[in-house]
Amino acid sequence: MAVRQIDVRERVMARNDELAHEVRARLTAAGVRAFNVMSSPGSGKTLLLERTLAALDEEFGIAVITGDIQTQNDADRLARHTDRLVHAVVTGGACHLDAMQITRSLDAIDLEHIRLLFIENVGNLVCPASWDLGEAEKIVVFSVTEGEDKPLKYPKMFQMARHAILNKIDLLPHLDFDVDQAIANARRINPDLQFFLTSARTGEGLPEWYQFLREQAAGTPVS
Repeated sequence: MAVRQIDVRERVMARNDELAHEVRARLTAAGVRAFNVMSSPGSGKTLLLERTLAALDEEFGIAVITGDIQTQNDADRLARHTDRLVHAVVTGGACHLDAMQITRSLDAIDLEHIRLLFIENVGNLVCPASWDLGEAEKIVVFSVTEGEDKPLKYPKMFQMARHAILNKIDLLPHLDFDVDQAIANARRINPDLQFFLTSARTGEGLPEWYQFLREQAAGTPVS
């Protein structure tokens, strides 16, 4: 008897890519620059986005979609810094967001009045790297508490990103962490990866991050 094998994952990914293409076209037409922000749990990406909203929301208009497995705690934190609705996607166990969830979230966002969209993905350095959400680019956040070899352990995440944020640099005096080695490891995976060194807690390095976002919102290429 003949056996027919159906690759369910391949079909699901193909449908996701179709939806992501539609999301990207929709955002481009509206003049909205979207970033898929990814990290492991505890990297400080939510605090980074809190500081970003507090600094730039009135200047540009920023929308946020958050993904979490069980709670909307991150969305609640971010909502304190904006008058706009923060969209919380609770995945119920899934380790990443998908383009269908972004499509549904966009239906409730007034794209005419925003310039930047942050998608705070589920805290995971494996699954989110493979899923296109229609973003302009992926940004990976990791911290000095995670080890210099993080890019080597999770190469696809760093391969897919265009920018990386090395966060919690205020802790460097208390840690045995080699910043140059961490960056070198990341660039072994992705030679074109550009870095921001930040402390979301103290604000160190955030002006450079904000300037990058201003240039992105204005449509200015960033070298």
